[in-house]
Amino acid sequence: MKDLKVIAFTHKHIDLKELGKFVICNETLEGKLQTVKLKFDIPEIFYIGTCNRVEFVFTTSLDITPEFIKEFIRTLNFCVADEKLEDFSKQVLIYESEEALNHLLRISCSLESLVVGEKEILAQVRKAYTTCKDAGFTGDYLRLIMNRVVKTAKEVYTHTNISRNPISVVSLAYRMLKEVNMCHKARILIIGAGETNRNISKYLQKHKYSNFAIFNRTRSKAESLAADLNGQAYDLEDLKTYKNGFDVIITCTSSVEPIITNEIYQSLLNGDTDKKVIVDLAVPNDTAANVLENNPVHFIEVHSLQEIANKNLQVRYDELIHAERIIQENILEFRPILKQRRVEIAMREVPEKIKEIKKFAMNSIFANDLEALDDDSRQVLEKIINYMEKKYISVPMIIAKDILVKNVNS
Repeated sequence: MKDLKVIAFTHKHIDLKELGKFVICNETLEGKLQTVKLKFDIPEIFYIGTCNRVEFVFTTSLDITPEFIKEFIRTLNFCVADEKLEDFSKQVLIYESEEALNHLLRISCSLESLVVGEKEILAQVRKAYTTCKDAGFTGDYLRLIMNRVVKTAKEVYTHTNISRNPISVVSLAYRMLKEVNMCHKARILIIGAGETNRNISKYLQKHKYSNFAIFNRTRSKAESLAADLNGQAYDLEDLKTYKNGFDVIITCTSSVEPIITNEIYQSLLNGDTDKKVIVDLAVPNDTAANVLENNPVHFIEVHSLQEIANKNLQVRYDELIHAERIIQENILEFRPILKQRRVEIAMREVPEKIKEIKKFAMNSIFANDLEALDDDSRQVLEKIINYMEKKYISVPMIIAKDILVKNVNS
């Protein structure tokens, strides 16, 4: 495993704005990787690029020195000035041999992510590998590595609680909203068109909710979100006169004063007495206290959601020890598999070599002797030789595997 190397630029050591300089777009990926492959005589390589990490996974017998790193960055033609090259080369993380495999397993199991337990990273790593495999940049060795990466990650996500409890306030809000059992025709008022409300609206749209009215101070932003949701856009002031009724209010603005006063809430009800749902994700809350005091409301608010999120995050961190145990077990399992594969590759030439020896013996060394045999004798001899050929092909592989197993178990 000594030839496995990883060069990593991550959020842990490089500012995210600076990290963007190392991102490779799809249009230039093949050209850049081909250049670096030829420059350093790298047999196999693939590139991982996410919002908080850029990594190169490759095989080489070369030592990864500071000079290698600097030349690597230069060859990839990143937007890094020469005077900053020294600083960046010191911020790069280098993993080699089994440590490189351990690192790949950890990132794919999301142990190294900004948010521990986010399963998206496995899909990102797999996609990165597949892209480079399809382009011809990877081979048998990295195929084995990726098979182990996927197997390990699936075991971690299946046998631990590292990703089961949501820690996003938006996802928690949607889960609680879902528990209310509102119908898909529910009338939903969205107050504020910022990122939080955009995110929760994606959950709603994905689960077939379709009756939206969006209110925002900047009308154009309300129109943009309304277009995505196939809803209606309004100015924030229109809340005071809106008379189309509602079942759910989702609000998240930057206002320091309540947006939903009791007066506005009564106007929105328009005489309706049913219990409504308010999802308030603003800090401070957009909902005035007297709205909750004077009306039957199922209230979902950001502070209680944040408490749940924090508890769930702690659960994820408590699961790290179990995830790391699974990773170590997989590394131990992988060692003999990798050695066995090396034996298989080394033994590929055995069948052809044996066939060559047989052909030379029969056509040159013993040609005259064979000519002296009658047809029946020649046929019997050929059957014996063919039988022995097959056995000789399998014997070296069996012996090599036996030696391998004994060495692993000793």
